[in-house]
Amino acid sequence: MHYPHKSSNIKRARNIGFRARMRTKKGRQMINRKRRAGRRVQVV
Repeated sequence: MHYPHKSSNIKRARNIGFRARMRTKKGRQMINRKRRAGRRVQVV
């Protein structure tokens, strides 16, 4: 069987991981918004 798409966890983490979020102003706003809503922030 041929699998056309093999997702890489490293690439995914670099694009949408916690540190990627903290790099941008909007990403930090998103994390703070989730924290204010009472969520434990589990990004990645």
